[in-house]
Amino acid sequence: MQEIASYIDHTILKPTTTSGDIKRLCEDALMHHFAAVCVPPYFVAQAKTILEGSAVKVATVTGFPMGYSTIASKLQEIDEALAAGADEIDMVHNIAAVKEQNWDYLHKEVAACTERVHETGKAIKIIIESGVLTDDEIIKCCQLYAPVHIDFMKTSTGYAETSASVHAVKLMRSHLPASIAIKASGGIRTFAFAKELVDAGATRIGCSAGLAIVKESKEA
Repeated sequence: MQEIASYIDHTILKPTTTSGDIKRLCEDALMHHFAAVCVPPYFVAQAKTILEGSAVKVATVTGFPMGYSTIASKLQEIDEALAAGADEIDMVHNIAAVKEQNWDYLHKEVAACTERVHETGKAIKIIIESGVLTDDEIIKCCQLYAPVHIDFMKTSTGYAETSASVHAVKLMRSHLPASIAIKASGGIRTFAFAKELVDAGATRIGCSAGLAIVKESKEA
């Protein structure tokens, strides 16, 4: 396994986030060579300026955290985030539509948003909120979104009662082509759990405990 830091999307999405928090987050990411920072849309431009010229990507969220905003509003959020300098868009799909089995709507939503992101050469991660879905619903999402060529499927927002799980990552990995990566996020606070998720098939780890996880990895 490569260094755990290279898997981490160093994340801060709390509503009380400040510019000072973003500065520290980006400095941490530069110091430890994290894969990306994940910040609120409001702070994308600041993060991009701090990280300019580095290998650290700037990710932000769309339709977050509930996912039930309209396709048009999600596209507007994506346009604004990309214009501000985002490299990766973490978009919550419409969970309500999953529960209603409105697969046509979901295909239309994810296809439209993926196309918009890919037009600029950037990456999109679809947050399915696996903790509130059944196994059959997770499998259906894998089958529905793989042909759209999403870049990542992501487990969780971190705001549902159940966040990332090894079971969900294994299920996603077994029903997605190798070309689609998996981001595990939500409730990941230890190196041991992060390693379990990577071993299960995750290629990114979204967490706010990146510093503690890296420290633990060096002591393991």
